[in-house]
Order: sequence, then structure tokens, then C-alpha cells
Amino acid sequence: MNVQPGTLDENPPASEWQPLSFDKLPGWIADDHEAALSCFRMSAAALTGSRFESRSAVLPPPALIENAKAALTLDPGRVGREAARSFFESNFRPYRNRETKGFVTGYYEPEIEASPVKTDEFQVPLYKRPDDLVAVSAENKYPSLPDGFEFGRKTTQGVIEFFDRAQIEKGALKNRGLELFWLRSAIDAFFIHIQGSARLLFSNGDSVRISYAGKTGHPFTPIGKLLVEMGELDIETISMQTIRDWLGNNPKLASGLMQRNRSFIFFQEVENHDPQFGPIAAAGVQITPGRSIAIDKDVHAYGTPIWINTNNPLPMSIKPFQRLMIAQDTGSAIVGAERGDLFIGSGDEAGTVAGAIKHSADFVMLHPVGPKGALSK
Repeated sequence: MNVQPGTLDENPPASEWQPLSFDKLPGWIADDHEAALSCFRMSAAALTGSRFESRSAVLPPPALIENAKAALTLDPGRVGREAARSFFESNFRPYRNRETKGFVTGYYEPEIEASPVKTDEFQVPLYKRPDDLVAVSAENKYPSLPDGFEFGRKTTQGVIEFFDRAQIEKGALKNRGLELFWLRSAIDAFFIHIQGSARLLFSNGDSVRISYAGKTGHPFTPIGKLLVEMGELDIETISMQTIRDWLGNNPKLASGLMQRNRSFIFFQEVENHDPQFGPIAAAGVQITPGRSIAIDKDVHAYGTPIWINTNNPLPMSIKPFQRLMIAQDTGSAIVGAERGDLFIGSGDEAGTVAGAIKHSADFVMLHPVGPKGALSK
């Protein structure tokens, strides 16, 4: 098979992005590009259709949409690694930011015991999105609403600040029928909020998936940073697990500390999902363990391929992480052109790995060229 070369997109990256060549990417040849192409095809269906996006991002360039169409014409079972690599090399050009250093963390899908109804054991609610939570615009914003709020509470006078975490936990949303499911632990709920999705396990053997459906609009405050500032945890050894352990060992202080992160997340039940993939993310597609990455939605378009090269292996690995990822998610803490969050998978083992990732990394954006590039015999 040969690949038809694309033509340079009419809007190349801005001047702060430095062009590279694929042969300068350490580990590029050895990667499984067929797996990356499969993940890209998940985004391609959204880019070429009208799938739901829970958190809008910058618009994809036309060449990315054309490349998505080309990817959907391929037979995923017959492409092969070499031809898949040729697809990316012919349809994209690598760029690295001249001004910033790359940094990646990890996230996962928790698997948590839950109940569909409130019981003596399960008393901590996860909420669905309230109908008075709306996006802020210049037309509906109440003058006293601070700048920077993307969401707020709709009133007859205009959109004002929504209830924050402390107010909600003290009952601001009670008696509105918004409780979706019930958890045993407020700490479990907090970490589901951080991850933005979860698989909930019921005592009868059933399970459901929930995903992000909105947030209050308050700024995200990482409590790990607060614990370091308080002298409770060390910056060199802090991880998701050490934060969780601290919260469990300090029940009298845990609630107040978690409430200092005023941001609060709302959820929806996910139906018709494929259990071999992860939850439905911000781009409106199910994400792929080890191939999907959350990016700053104000910098990168969903569906953009991102090459990640770390100097150190991820936990439970012996080789440096060198892999082509696809931008399919975002997060409040993911800010900047070379900031990424790697989706590791579901369950406790994935959580252990994800929670320990805080790696400097080469962060290379693959800018699309088009419109040609489909494989031909």
C-alpha cells in the first residue's frame, strides 16, 4: 500500500510552534501506529458527524476533518502498523512549542461501589445537572458575577454565581430530585469529581457508567498543592494515593480541605457504551486506555494527534513512554499548550499508575495537512 501525500494546510501553527521531522521523534518508528489510528478513528466519527461534545474546544482546522474522513475509509483490520504510520506521516506535520516545556499527569476511571437509592450505608449523593445551571454570556451575565466564570445560576435578574462545593454539601440542592446515585464515602465522591467519570458497581452485580455533565464554574483548586503548602505532604512523593490516604487518616480536616476546591461536578448516566473502552469524554467519544489524552481545550482541537515522549517510564513499566496519543478530553487542571493528562484505564490498578504520573515530557502536536492521504493499493 502507498499513501498519497497531503498538501500543507492553509493555516499552519502560529510562530511559537517549531516544525520538526518525524525522524527526530525518539521512539516514533517503534510505536504501534495501528493502535493510534484506531483511536483516531474514534474521533474521526465525531469530527465528521454531529456527536455530542460535553465541553466545547477550539474548532478543528478543515484539514483535520478531511483527514478524519480519510481515516474512516480505511479497513482497521487490514491497515497494519507500517501503513498506519505512513498515514500519520503523510497527513500531519509535527510541531513543538518553542516557549514551554511539556508536562503530563495521568487519570483513570474509578470503579466504586454505589447504590441507586439512599441507604444507611450509602448516603453521599452524586448529582445530575440542575436545569438552572447555564453557560455565561455577555447578554445574560449579572454584573456582580466575577470574570472568568463559564457557568452560573440562572435567575430572573441574570446569571449569578452558582452554589459552590461547600454550599452544595450543606444542602443547597436538596429536595430538587437531582440525586443520581449514592456512594459510601465523600472521599470517593471527591475523586470521581476529579476524574470526571466512574463505573459504579451495585450489590446485585449490575453496574453503570457516569460521565461529566457540567460544573458550577468555580475555579479548580488542587488540594494536593494545598497539602504541600501546609507541610502535610512532600512535593517529591505526593500522589493521588498519598492524598487519599491523608484524607482518610484526617477525617476531621478532610471535609474542610476538599471544600477549598469550590468547583463541583455534575454527572449523567452513560448508555450504549462499549465495555472494552473507557468512558465518554469531553469530545463525545469513548476514550482508549493508553491512547487518549486530555488537553487544554482552548489550545488544541479534539482529535489532534499528540506525540508524547517521557524521559522516565510510567509506573509499572520499564521503558520510557513514547506514544502517539489522540486529544479526546479536557480538564480544569489541564492548562497550557504542552500540558496533557494521559488516560490509563479503569479500576484500582489504573488508578495507582495514573496517580503517580507527574512527568516532564516532549509534547509534539501533529498539525494536519490535507485533503488527501487515504491509503490506496
